[in-house]
Amino acid sequence: MAAEGGGDIYQWMFLPEMFKAIGLYVPHHVLYSWFFIVLLVLVGWLATRNMTMVPRGPQNFFEFLIKSIEDFVVANMGEPGRKVFPVLFTLLIYIWVLNVSGLVPSIDAATANINTTACMALFVFVYYNYWGVRIHGAGYIKKFMGPYWWFAQVMFPIEIVSHLARPLSLALRLFGNIKAEELTIIVMFLLAPIIGSLPIFLLFLLLKTLQAFVFFMLTMMYLKEAFEEAH
Repeated sequence: MAAEGGGDIYQWMFLPEMFKAIGLYVPHHVLYSWFFIVLLVLVGWLATRNMTMVPRGPQNFFEFLIKSIEDFVVANMGEPGRKVFPVLFTLLIYIWVLNVSGLVPSIDAATANINTTACMALFVFVYYNYWGVRIHGAGYIKKFMGPYWWFAQVMFPIEIVSHLARPLSLALRLFGNIKAEELTIIVMFLLAPIIGSLPIFLLFLLLKTLQAFVFFMLTMMYLKEAFEEAH
């Protein structure tokens, strides 16, 4: 969440200044994406560096979290879901952290930038189609033909457009919702710094979590469809 105004709103943040010092300009959404990637890797390392047979502390929390989400994926996709679970879980946690980072003063959520959401949406598009081709080979094209061969000429262009619209929908949905929430928080903070913004913060924490889950769910559904045999 960064307010608009005169001067560089990030002038006190150490990351942009550090890169400027070495003569390298990196867009803010990229900078903070990198920062939170490093942060997540560090948290993962701290949680697993002293693993025990009887989990406790951070290890216990992360084992519970990972097991719960893995069971959810398998319940919806079947056993093949375990093959793609690491990517699904990474997307969920990464998007959630980027979304929530927008609640930190002077930080714009990287997902409030269309470039970030577009990159993730394109990755999902390539990833589920990769699995479709890997599992079904050339037969994957049958998924674009519809249930009846004589109707293939109609269904094929419709399916192509439908699949191409998926990354567009993923990118715009996440970007639009997070950007709108960021702007709303700024307005509420300007109107009522404490009383007006605190309830909105709590509400948007829930909404940002929901948006990460929606992206995760849609990705899982696309993968499930790619794994299934064409009818």
